[in-house]
Amino acid sequence: MLGIERGGRLTRAVLRAPTPRIDVAMVRTGAAGLEVAGRHGLLAPRLLGFEVLDGVPVTLESLVEGASSWAVASPVQLRAAGAVLARVHAVSIEASDDLPFRPRPIAVDDFAADRRTGKMATTDLLQAADEVVRANGIPAGDHVFLHGDVWPGNLVWSGDEVAALIDWKTAGVGARGVDLGELRKQVAISFGAAAPAVVLDGYETATGCRAPDVEYWDAVAALNTPTELYDATATARRDDFLRVACGWL
Repeated sequence: MLGIERGGRLTRAVLRAPTPRIDVAMVRTGAAGLEVAGRHGLLAPRLLGFEVLDGVPVTLESLVEGASSWAVASPVQLRAAGAVLARVHAVSIEASDDLPFRPRPIAVDDFAADRRTGKMATTDLLQAADEVVRANGIPAGDHVFLHGDVWPGNLVWSGDEVAALIDWKTAGVGARGVDLGELRKQVAISFGAAAPAVVLDGYETATGCRAPDVEYWDAVAALNTPTELYDATATARRDDFLRVACGWL
């Protein structure tokens, strides 16, 4: 974090550059995502600067004050999280080199493919669900601006209101369900089986229409996770979410 003084006013900012986990393309994507978010007045940090220094891209973005942890998610917060995604998806843009087409959330990972090719262990449930998703194919539909990595840690809160969506390094263009399915999966894992429906209610109330292909994108999001999550409860909740998405109650 940096402090920038201009005309006697101090602005807190975040400097981002490539790291072992964040490559050059991600930094460029983060800058492009913030540029689009700023142009459309979305709830996001503001891009303060972008430079390429000796071939290395570096960005400076405003620091959004607030909390980024959900100890317990209230229905108000879950609906607000769904509604903020609706604002992002109201933006229609064309895919580009820095904001590419995204067929799944956190598209730099493809855990389903890793299982298919033997790079990662699998389970009967994950294998069967992957076969169903691949047989179905990506549903037809319009493409919109995507955040790409919507989980509770990337939402900054001011009370029960979303102050900002942060960390746009996997932003892009694709189906609405890429973001919506990821957020629904994340809250299912973090808060239990009832939480995804509340997120969906917030999203659909904000858009004024039903979200398309919810089950398909829920399954895609669940499949793009490691076979074993960080603890047994999280893994079991992911599996239950996937069973519902595929109709295997």
